[in-house]
Amino acid sequence: MRNNTLLTFLARRPSTTTTHNPNLRWRFFCSPPSSSSTGPNNKLFVGGLSWSMDEKSLKDAFSSFGEVTEVKIVYDRDSGRSRGFGFVNFTKEDDAQVARDAMDGKALLGRPLRVTYALERVRGGHVVVPRLSDSGDANSRYT
Repeated sequence: MRNNTLLTFLARRPSTTTTHNPNLRWRFFCSPPSSSSTGPNNKLFVGGLSWSMDEKSLKDAFSSFGEVTEVKIVYDRDSGRSRGFGFVNFTKEDDAQVARDAMDGKALLGRPLRVTYALERVRGGHVVVPRLSDSGDANSRYT
């Protein structure tokens, strides 16, 4: 009897070859990056910031790699405390790349930074992110 139940479940699971209802297979979070933001760009995402980090200190830390045009630390609306990440914009892509390579993993105010290229934020669109199963394999749930 257990085998019949398993076969019935497998027969009813979402197909991986059709796209009749993508919500059964994928979770939608945010916008897809535009084609211009898939490669290097001028804007860096900086994660792992200390709560005591301010925008001037962050700009000072990155300005040795090139001209920084804008620095933004994201703060919690309710508490006003830093959410631990921010963005640094450079005038040149090359400067952003050098800064990313040099600062990723480096400690700043006692915390290791995670520095990557920022993705464009487009309102209303979706990016498809696979759901992870308990085993951590994104596709094991649907194959």
